[in-house]
Amino acid sequence: MIVTKRAYARVGFVGNPSDGYNGKTIAFTIGDYYSEVVLYESPELELRPGPQDHAVFASLDDLVQNVGQTGYYGGVRLLKAATKKFAEYCYQHGIKLPTRNFTVRYDTNIPRQVGLGGSSAIITAVMRALIEFFAVDIPREIIPNVVLAAETEELGLTAGLQDRVVQVYGGVVYMDFARKYLARDAYGRYEQLDPGLLPPVYVAYRKDLGKQSSTAHIRVRELYDLGDKKVVKTMAEIASLADTARDLMKAGDREGLADVVNRNFDLRAQIYPIRDADMEMVSTARAAGASCKFCGSGGAVVGTFKDEQMLGALRSAMTGAGLQFIVPQLAPKDA
Repeated sequence: MIVTKRAYARVGFVGNPSDGYNGKTIAFTIGDYYSEVVLYESPELELRPGPQDHAVFASLDDLVQNVGQTGYYGGVRLLKAATKKFAEYCYQHGIKLPTRNFTVRYDTNIPRQVGLGGSSAIITAVMRALIEFFAVDIPREIIPNVVLAAETEELGLTAGLQDRVVQVYGGVVYMDFARKYLARDAYGRYEQLDPGLLPPVYVAYRKDLGKQSSTAHIRVRELYDLGDKKVVKTMAEIASLADTARDLMKAGDREGLADVVNRNFDLRAQIYPIRDADMEMVSTARAAGASCKFCGSGGAVVGTFKDEQMLGALRSAMTGAGLQFIVPQLAPKDA
């Protein structure tokens, strides 16, 4: 039995960075970038290294660049964490797993460290493969929780449910992480939206894959937990934009939606420092007439454009600034 599963890069469209603040957001998955896992029965349980784990380099500079992009730990740790959390979930819920060993290997083309959900995609793909291989029924709304636990509890990463939810559900997803839902169900309220409601969008990212600093995020979180009025108010307004955007999408108001996308970034910039290179991406896109905000925490941007003429100007401006630019293909629901 050979199981092949994918999980796709995700783009935070509106509402980000509400993840982790009991907020709301709309995100979607794109088919251009994905992580793929192949799992098959074998005499021993083996986790095979992937593209993030190679230890042979062309030069010293190649090693330095590789460590800067992927760190010291690579992707095998993600496979280990995902497999451990899957097994623990089954143990805790009385699911008896058959004695079957397997080999799992992964590949990914999701750009690293630009906020497209590369690590969570690998773990999500592993979780999907294990669920099918062992014929286990885990409720769809719970799978993101198990994926998140692999990252936070096993690997000590700072993360929230948002990326994992949209990567599990696929397509375009509205998420409400209100405290009342999380307290009652341990998950939020998730609604898959008609992909046809999404206006023409683009994605661009920095080719140098600069690593993000967590210092600013930690400070904003501290201020939020302390009840800082500006941070709390801004986070609430960012969350409310998800509701506004959903209504505008359903009404077909693309101009209004573009304003919401821009407002989303402008609010973020009021409480987070924005690196010069990231601000340049946003300014370049807006100068071409497009709306623009971060896909995640920086390094990649998403926005809307009106027509082919604007798309041409936008593509020229963004690639001229040294950015990778795509008009993404939406990944399917429940991919």
